[in-house]
Amino acid sequence: MTEVVTKEELDEAFAMFYGMAASIKDLVSEPVEVSDEERVAAAKRVFLKGIDANLATQLEACVHCGACAQACQFYLGTEDPKYTPIHKLDLMKRVYDREMSPLSWIKKHVLKDITADDLRAQQELVYDACTMCGRCNMVCPAGINIADLVALNRSALSAARLMPDELRYMQEAQAEDGTIFGADEDLFMFRVQDLQDKLGFEIPVDKPKAEVLLLTSGLDIHLFRDATGGAIETLHHMGIDYTLRTDAYEGANFGLLAGHEPTKKMLTEKLTKVAIEIGAKIVIVPECGHSFPAMRWGAAESVGHSVPFTAMTVSEYFGKAVMEGRLKLEKSKEKRVVALHDPCKVGRGGGVFEEPRAILEAIGWELHETESNRAYNFCCGGGAGNFLIERADKLKRAGYRIKMAEIEKTEAQSLVVSCGSCRMNFEVGKVKAGDTLPVESLAAIIAAHLPKKEKAEGEAA
Repeated sequence: MTEVVTKEELDEAFAMFYGMAASIKDLVSEPVEVSDEERVAAAKRVFLKGIDANLATQLEACVHCGACAQACQFYLGTEDPKYTPIHKLDLMKRVYDREMSPLSWIKKHVLKDITADDLRAQQELVYDACTMCGRCNMVCPAGINIADLVALNRSALSAARLMPDELRYMQEAQAEDGTIFGADEDLFMFRVQDLQDKLGFEIPVDKPKAEVLLLTSGLDIHLFRDATGGAIETLHHMGIDYTLRTDAYEGANFGLLAGHEPTKKMLTEKLTKVAIEIGAKIVIVPECGHSFPAMRWGAAESVGHSVPFTAMTVSEYFGKAVMEGRLKLEKSKEKRVVALHDPCKVGRGGGVFEEPRAILEAIGWELHETESNRAYNFCCGGGAGNFLIERADKLKRAGYRIKMAEIEKTEAQSLVVSCGSCRMNFEVGKVKAGDTLPVESLAAIIAAHLPKKEKAEGEAA
């Protein structure tokens, strides 16, 4: 693989990006003044609209066994009972009990109505102390989907204009021009040209028709250029009919993270319409955990009908190609022991487990699994936009420590990830904790092990 970014360049870019991310809170505009009554009314409208028969059954099903607490990094890292996952649904449960439950005619006289102060207190529980990783879902004996219910809580707080400042800034900026961290079309094309110069071949941009639409993200454009470069080099090597598009390159969706439904739908719809227009059969989302659910399950919803493409992650697409024999990788000259982090939305949510492991096996690296892996894998501790929230720093570190302790026990020489947000959180966590374990992109690893002879023949053709 042609080195698209050196370690020195990555370190410099990371320092710049970390400083930029840390300053987001100072850039937030003054919030629109909303009365407490309006906040409560807006939140309740979201709750009452979102609680259908299925969610009502789940809210009734909890027996307060406490199993979910043992699945949550934030509870395990702090041992504070307020971070028990099911407790994060108490406010919504109160609205349901008072206004929708079979005994609401009695309970409305017994339970107090929610207040704006209740909503403000809820911010920490559903934004700072929850990444909606879904690990608690796996252990709940009643089958309650706590992560989805937390997402509904985020939507209610968004409607009440009580998002954390950092996520509000990101959501509003992306709603305005479709970009994040200032990664506009000019910067996107600058990065494409830079990659083109380093890789030595023309990168297809704005093809009117293509089998595969490749997305990237502002995080990769600014920082993890090796991930985007790795995906591009591998697609080129395989001879895939693909394109990037200047009108549909940003895969991140801060509407989804912030709980702002209009922005979430708008961003997904924009990408979906371009994919349909060019006749794409596959949309490859970047190494970005939340872009995966936004497109995998949100595409059809955004346009109101089924879509003619499948959204896949980098690890899934190339992993399947390896498993099916369509992509051959060279064995590494280095015998390395590695740990693998399964991103929550991609792994636990999407079932993508064997594909990244097939890639590591193909290159001959020895995978040492963490004690909790695959569906029960711990979150990186900073997903769902949490890594940007300054006030959540102590909680993030507690979550990170739980995960890193398992990684350290593997005695791995490096950690392999396939999500930029996870990678960012591990890098920030390392800085805070003084850890030194290298964190590597799976996409970059794939490109580094493309067969040299076949690669040369493919380029000559």
